[in-house]
Amino acid sequence: MSVTLFNTLTRTKETISGSPVKIYSCGPTVYNYAHIGNFRSYIFADILNRTLRLAGYPVLHAMNLTDVDDKTIKGAIELTQKNPGKYADLKEALHAYTAPYTEAFFADLKKLNIIPFDLHPRATDFIPAMLDLVERLIQAGIAYEQDGSVYYRIAEKKDYGKLSRVDLDKNKTGTRYNTDEYDKDDVRDFVLWKAEGKDGVHWHSDHGDGRPGWHLECSAMIHEIFKGPIDIHTGGVDLIFPHHENEIAQSEAAYGGEFVKHWAHCEHLLVDNRKMSKSAGNFFTLRDLLEQGKKPEVLRYFLLSAHYSQKINFTSDALDMAAASVDKFFSLMNRLGRTAKNQADVSPVLAAASEKARQNFLAELADDLNTPRALAVVHEYMREANAFIDTAKENLAAGDHTTILETLRFFDKLLGIIDLMPQAGVSAELQALLDERNQARAAKDFKRADALRDQLLKAGYKILDTKTGSHLEKV
Repeated sequence: MSVTLFNTLTRTKETISGSPVKIYSCGPTVYNYAHIGNFRSYIFADILNRTLRLAGYPVLHAMNLTDVDDKTIKGAIELTQKNPGKYADLKEALHAYTAPYTEAFFADLKKLNIIPFDLHPRATDFIPAMLDLVERLIQAGIAYEQDGSVYYRIAEKKDYGKLSRVDLDKNKTGTRYNTDEYDKDDVRDFVLWKAEGKDGVHWHSDHGDGRPGWHLECSAMIHEIFKGPIDIHTGGVDLIFPHHENEIAQSEAAYGGEFVKHWAHCEHLLVDNRKMSKSAGNFFTLRDLLEQGKKPEVLRYFLLSAHYSQKINFTSDALDMAAASVDKFFSLMNRLGRTAKNQADVSPVLAAASEKARQNFLAELADDLNTPRALAVVHEYMREANAFIDTAKENLAAGDHTTILETLRFFDKLLGIIDLMPQAGVSAELQALLDERNQARAAKDFKRADALRDQLLKAGYKILDTKTGSHLEKV
């Protein structure tokens, strides 16, 4: 099945091609723990990855790690100040500073069941490729040196702004940026190679000791890894300008031809309808949320419940809705585990409904990763499956049991929540209450049985009486 995706560059939906499909996703700057807004972007990359593979595409997917920029260097300097004499130089301190955040990032990806990307290039491993890119731009007459730094002269790139639609006429001749990040739509020459003294984080070059500018890094890594144009480049909408615009400018000027066929960007995550910030008190890392008792499967489901092109609002109500949906999915899985299986004939009606649900699910995803509509297919199928089990009175044909289970697992190739599913079973205390209730019921002590039932309900569990026995299910 072909997958279409909205292209930020052309403002149209286009069919994805490539064998393999070469994807590069902007990853974290490892100066702190990733926050929930970052994971909106990483889940988006995961949805794209999973959808393409589900549709039969071979995929080669890289997500970078920015381990040298203004933020990480500031952290390395602070680390040396706290530990005088511990590090041979600032580069060693930089590695020491970024290492735990890099490790935490990979641990967080695993907690949300984001499937491993094929490649994770680190900026500091590609300095020679970055210097080669700088030299190419100087030779092309589009970069210039000033006070030991090298800058990109954007006036030389006549189509600068084609991705972001910024107005090149705003450029102020002779003004430039020497920092990695700057204000939206403020168009000036940007730094490629930053001069640094011997005491700073630096590498030697023909232009003097220095280090790469942030915008330079991704262009060089993409060229070095993929040896040519790539099919899809992803990131958050905040990266469209200046970062991705500058990537295009550098790469096309240095290497010639098309840099990226397809640009895909996901929208912001809001917290209670406000932009997330530490000053507003609504800033949460994934670790914060897990420590608060939020479940990773619920967070994952929440992050894929809205279309990537729409803002998503992180609220208690939204999390409750996600939790309810996850509980329905897990309840059906648990119900299948309790359902008796026999050798009766397989139902052609169930088989047809299951196949149709799989096709519809994939078709919705293939249409610009429409996860809300795909999830609607899942919910409708769960309703049908539960009704079918009700009709069978908890006694399914083995083939029907397999059909339902395999369909749920097919959905989970995108959902990714089964691996996060809590282990089956309840506490010994709750099981003892259920056993006592069953004994009271068998002794026809219905008043005692009802009291125990109500006690279990208060604990958050309802009783399911089936042919295979009585079981507890989360309310």
